[in-house]
Amino acid sequence: MLDIAEELDRWMRDGRDFAVATVVTVGGSAPRPPGAALAVDTDGTVIGSVSGGCVEGAVYDLCVRALQDGEPVRERFGPSDEDAFAVGLTCGGVIDVLVTPVHAGDPLFSAGLAAAARGEAVALARVVRGPAELLGRVLLVRPDGSYESGLDGRPELARTAAARARALLDVGRTGVVEISASEARWGSPRTESGGGSHCPGGLTLFVESSVPAPRMIVFGAVDFAAALVRAGKFLGYRVTVCDARPVFATRSRFPDADEIVVEWPHRYLRHTATDERTVLCVLTHDAKFDIPLLGEALRLPVAFVGAMGSRRTHEDRNRRLREVGISERELARLRSPIGLDLGGRTPEETALSIAAEIVAVRNGGSGVPLTGSAAPIHRDRDKIVLGVS
Repeated sequence: MLDIAEELDRWMRDGRDFAVATVVTVGGSAPRPPGAALAVDTDGTVIGSVSGGCVEGAVYDLCVRALQDGEPVRERFGPSDEDAFAVGLTCGGVIDVLVTPVHAGDPLFSAGLAAAARGEAVALARVVRGPAELLGRVLLVRPDGSYESGLDGRPELARTAAARARALLDVGRTGVVEISASEARWGSPRTESGGGSHCPGGLTLFVESSVPAPRMIVFGAVDFAAALVRAGKFLGYRVTVCDARPVFATRSRFPDADEIVVEWPHRYLRHTATDERTVLCVLTHDAKFDIPLLGEALRLPVAFVGAMGSRRTHEDRNRRLREVGISERELARLRSPIGLDLGGRTPEETALSIAAEIVAVRNGGSGVPLTGSAAPIHRDRDKIVLGVS
């Protein structure tokens, strides 16, 4: 649902009730990952997608019904049969979809969607399995551990659920959390003490995490950088261009960049914020910039460090990095020459090859053609199950 947070936030502010269908689990070669969502308002307007088209009609009908009766529902869609009109996934996968009616004045949904639309870190946890009266109930969890609960009168359960949801938020993941039967104990909704109740089968939460966009820092205001900035924005990164030469690092040359910095690259990298999702692309292929910069970059806990250059430049760069104390283990992190072998030459083709390598590294892909390969097309990278007893 948070993947369409901006649109849903606008619907909320416009006072529009809607039902949202969210993919909560996937199996096999499912077309969309957990968190993919489709929403329908009371006028029948549709945004988003849960399957790329296979079961959208059936999910639309479920949303309309949820708007009419006010009840959440969970539905499973599996492979379609030989009937061309059967509802199912032609890719052969399986998805579970939770459909939840949402009122425009709902404080938890409203706060969560607004925060996600602003790019703030927040998690929305919804009950997808458990007692019928809890299905679709929501918790809003923030990075500092504070939370707001829709599990009325069940503070112990809310605390446990919020702690589990925050564990996923801390790593920026969306996925399923299992709360065991022994943990899913709560006080009576009327009296928070007094023995409490027990959920024999435990409870399952679906946690959607929204975190600020990851950073891509492009070092070197060269002709290839403008195309890479556009590719980075397309992939959802917040893109910074950094170069020590003010004549090249200009807004007119990089209109799509979120930030342009005129500073020596290694000095900028030393004090700017990075994390485990940050991507560093070094396009300068000039030793006076590259060596001090990569000396900093290869010791940071970032997701990707790549550098442009010929094979000869690569060998010379490695030699120089060893001379300044970079270990073989640190050097092994360097993606150089940067990009996958697509045979391209233009800035746009080069940017595509770099973006393709970044995606492959991020998702554990091999980078080889799918034709003739036995590797799975879709990997369950974002499916995390915590607390299974």
